[in-house]
Amino acid sequence: MDKLSFRLRGADGASAARAVTFSTAHSTVETPIFMPVGTQATVKSMSPLELRQCGCPIILANTYHLHLRPGSKLIHEAGGLHKFESWNGSILTDSGGFQVFSLRDISKITDDGVEFQSHIDGSRHFFSPEAVMEIQHELGADIIMAFDECPPSSADSFKIETAVNRTLVWAARCREHHHKLHFLHGYPQHLFGIVQGGTVKPLRERCARELIAMDFSGYAIGGLAVGESMESMYETAAYTASLLPEDKPRYLMGVGTPADILECISAGIDMFDCVLPTRNARNGSAFTSAGKVNIRNSMHTRDFNHPLDDKCSCYACSNFSRAYIRHLYMAGEILAIRLMTLHNIHFYMELVRNAREHIIAGTYGDWKKEMIVNMSKDEA
Repeated sequence: MDKLSFRLRGADGASAARAVTFSTAHSTVETPIFMPVGTQATVKSMSPLELRQCGCPIILANTYHLHLRPGSKLIHEAGGLHKFESWNGSILTDSGGFQVFSLRDISKITDDGVEFQSHIDGSRHFFSPEAVMEIQHELGADIIMAFDECPPSSADSFKIETAVNRTLVWAARCREHHHKLHFLHGYPQHLFGIVQGGTVKPLRERCARELIAMDFSGYAIGGLAVGESMESMYETAAYTASLLPEDKPRYLMGVGTPADILECISAGIDMFDCVLPTRNARNGSAFTSAGKVNIRNSMHTRDFNHPLDDKCSCYACSNFSRAYIRHLYMAGEILAIRLMTLHNIHFYMELVRNAREHIIAGTYGDWKKEMIVNMSKDEA
């Protein structure tokens, strides 16, 4: 397996929080890190320049969506995702499993893979572990994910165990096929395994143990934030992280809020992604150091003296008042969504950067508690 360069830079003595550095062919990533989600080869409303200015070394793209449109072969023809979207940092592509299994009503799951119907035009497609590897190699991401089965939180223990069994078989097939494909774009693509098992600890332990034996470049924790309680999510994430190798990245998929991220950093998680910063921005909600701001609220109509966050140095907060951004949002102007998104992404990047600094300084625990209290306040 093509190993990522990996170095531990610091650890929090009171928890499992750690600061790690690893490198891909396109960037050096310092963790804890948040990875903005660029589903369609773009982080919604953000330019690559703005992402770089926010300090993003790595972003996501979605295998399922890019397979359907414009197609991985076209992106390969363009030179891969980096050239196609003009992004010189790292890219991680998911396996498409979560999207495929969210379409359970219009998909057919077998041990060979999943046949599913496109949400765009109704056409039929088939994802096998081998096909998912080929698609991700054509896309050219630096970090690619093994194909897994993600059961819903409502699944019974039999269905969760069945999903674990498939995930392990498919992971082995992905690993084998990954080795056969070589470097389509001239640089290594690092394959991560995904630990499934719902909130059932023995299944999580078994899945982690067998994936570790396959020696992946890193390990993701999947199947959380899908409807289980917050307490159960935290407990399962912490338990699973404790099972994973200390010398490889740990990635918690699809989580979450700023408080979720800080809590799960304490559990030893290195990498996070979530659509919340961009989705909330489109809905008029900003994350700030003093709680959420709903820019639609009339209290901001004449707030000429405050930015979204008094402690933020992003372009939006350095130049515009809440009153102006509210006016743009209520008028349906695109700039409102762009400014709100830019702020939210900047806020998340600063959150994990500060977390890293406090981990290295040995002050993470107290800082985390203060941040969570402040961010949980009513509208700022």
